[in-house]
Amino acid sequence: MRVAFFSTKSYDKESFNHYLPDHSHEFTYFEPKLDSNTIALAEGFDAICSFVNDHLDEKTLIKLDELGVKNIVLRCAGYNQVNLEKAAELGFKLCRVPAYSPEAVAEHALALLMTLSRKTHKAYNRVRENNYSIEGLTGFNIHGKTVGVIGTGAIGKAFCEIMLGIGCKLLAHDIYENEELKKLGVTYLTLDELFAQSDIISLHCPLTPDTFHLINSTTLSKMKNGVVIINTSRGALIETKSVIKALKNRKVGNLGIDVYEQEENLFFQNLSETIVLDEQIARLMTFPNVLITGHQAFLTHEALAQIAKTTLQNLDELAAGGDLSNEIKWKS
Repeated sequence: MRVAFFSTKSYDKESFNHYLPDHSHEFTYFEPKLDSNTIALAEGFDAICSFVNDHLDEKTLIKLDELGVKNIVLRCAGYNQVNLEKAAELGFKLCRVPAYSPEAVAEHALALLMTLSRKTHKAYNRVRENNYSIEGLTGFNIHGKTVGVIGTGAIGKAFCEIMLGIGCKLLAHDIYENEELKKLGVTYLTLDELFAQSDIISLHCPLTPDTFHLINSTTLSKMKNGVVIINTSRGALIETKSVIKALKNRKVGNLGIDVYEQEENLFFQNLSETIVLDEQIARLMTFPNVLITGHQAFLTHEALAQIAKTTLQNLDELAAGGDLSNEIKWKS
């Protein structure tokens, strides 16, 4: 298949080019993200490969259909950026990477938490300037804390296992309870019970209409004062204006996010010489107890290798015209 590859970064090329010789596909890498303005680049291709901030809305899908490109492979697990109903209506074949390295994301969630808990990012900057004072660097133990995990799929499960190893009490909420985790000592509760009892809350659920702005003024009011919130899932799980207010009144003690609800025009770009007009992220970065990374939780060699291998497998199956192991189907 001839594949138009959108939102390309150097690490994408490196990982995919490593495995391409074992497959009969031809890739053309495009740096722009996919939307209705760039979809013309897909003309003449058999498939497109897209990422988390590419647009596969109704307008883009209609244009893609007009170009005769009916195969879409997502090199990510989430698919909230896709209008699934329209894709089904137009007869698209759509595949994703359901799991690449759950441990990569879970470990990044831990990294955010540990950095906030011991202020190592601040200590690093001090020592580089020969400032060896430890005043103001008092942290808190993670051991013994009650950790609430929302979403116990592959990533949430990996995070639970890590936190159990540290010596935390684990609470969880999911539509489907994981029996293996329950045997390890994880207790499943309602969301309200989890909010009320957790010292630390980590989000590992997909973005759906039901989980949109899951963290909002109402749910924040149910949490402990000084709660720590970690989000490595999807930005729009958190209503930013509400969490800013909660940071100001100290309801939220620490916030660590690798995703942001308005990240589309910010993340994956070097804007260091640009005036960023997003006032909410600018406000978040003024808080000393907020840590933001730019959607890098997935970014390990192991995860990139698995993303490439699974995506190429999806393309092999699309080319063969048989069953699709990782197909996404619209459910009305």
